[in-house]
Amino acid sequence: VDRAFPRSPRGALKIARTLVALAALVCFVVAGSHQAYTALASMETAITVLFLLLYLLRLDERMRCLFWPLADIFNSMIAALFLLVVSLFAIIIKTNKGTLAGGVLGLILLVLCLADAILLFKKISHDKSRGRSAPAK
Repeated sequence: VDRAFPRSPRGALKIARTLVALAALVCFVVAGSHQAYTALASMETAITVLFLLLYLLRLDERMRCLFWPLADIFNSMIAALFLLVVSLFAIIIKTNKGTLAGGVLGLILLVLCLADAILLFKKISHDKSRGRSAPAK
């Protein structure tokens, strides 16, 4: 278990994404909103928890079949695109206050997804061990 990961900026961002997605899910479920809102919030919660566990348990170092930070960037960008559409629909339609609150939390989650993608992109592009000047192992 990587005990330093939750205290790192990436770990704190993953935890924040999980909590905001869970709060949006609760808002959509309690409000009885459309199933698309609930499905997106639940998928975002589950996928973010899985990536959090992947990094927390250092499974990304053991399973080298995929470049996990790049997969995480793609997940963040696609989630941001879906969150933009669904959250704007939830805010515009605002059938009740729960749907409106879930839409606002979805927009906050959108910002967190973009921040996570930018942070991961900077980590990948500034990682010296993957460059050509790195010594061979």
